[in-house]
Amino acid sequence: MYELVQVAPHTYYINSPSKVGVYVEEDNSVWLIDSGNDKDAGRKIQKRLEENGWTLKAIINTHSNADHIGGNTLLQNRLQCQIYAAPMENAVIGAPILEPSFLYGGYPFQKLRSKFLMATPSQSQDIAQADLPEGMEILPLGGHFWQMIGIKTPDDVYFLADCVFGENIVEKYHISFVYDTKAFLETLEFVKTLEGKLCIPAHAEPTEHIAALAEINQKKTEEILERLLTICQTPKNFETILQEVFTSYGLTMDYAQYVLVGSTIRSYLSYLFDAGKVEAFVENAFLLWKTV
Repeated sequence: MYELVQVAPHTYYINSPSKVGVYVEEDNSVWLIDSGNDKDAGRKIQKRLEENGWTLKAIINTHSNADHIGGNTLLQNRLQCQIYAAPMENAVIGAPILEPSFLYGGYPFQKLRSKFLMATPSQSQDIAQADLPEGMEILPLGGHFWQMIGIKTPDDVYFLADCVFGENIVEKYHISFVYDTKAFLETLEFVKTLEGKLCIPAHAEPTEHIAALAEINQKKTEEILERLLTICQTPKNFETILQEVFTSYGLTMDYAQYVLVGSTIRSYLSYLFDAGKVEAFVENAFLLWKTV
């Protein structure tokens, strides 16, 4: 774990639970793509940079989930690097309690204020202000989180963050976090068109055939949407829907899964409502959902 893997002349990744991209300029200055899940990840990343005589210039955060920004604080404090992200992601990077607050829908109780859902704060800037290496491109990858982005390095390697998940994750956990279902499906169609040397999702093995993995994620999303339509054949409140989703997929409920899967199911219901496939109405002080 945390071994450095070279995939192109100037492009590497650090093989960690959430893969970290590394682009090395000619002067041995480095642009990181994300920073791992916590300060320990930050320490290991720093060690890899020092072993190669590289200087950290900047971190690009693809989005503000805690497992992608957890190393920011340590690396910024030790190495005085710049951090860049999209504007809405910067709000969470600077005030990480916004993530569990958003997921829970109120002030998060102590069990939700953990490093899994809440990183330590760091100072970041709008990615539009970054003086990127020549040939590096920013790709909008909407759907998973507020304004998630991907990076194409000048070596034609794509870092795709959480827009797709590995087949093993999809089949084991079924429901990966999605904020905007419509944008998520549009992004899956977009990544099918990418042409380059290699695609590196954060939670899947690097692949030259990203379209196949995007298709797997798309089919699972469509499967979940159809399951919700089946569940809502009779009017149900949200907690009942969530319980039936967990039961039907054999998922284990805990605090984190309650907010992550729960938020995703709410997003799916919103998508179905906007598409005219379910209706929502209040009855006996319950908000009920029913397939149209």
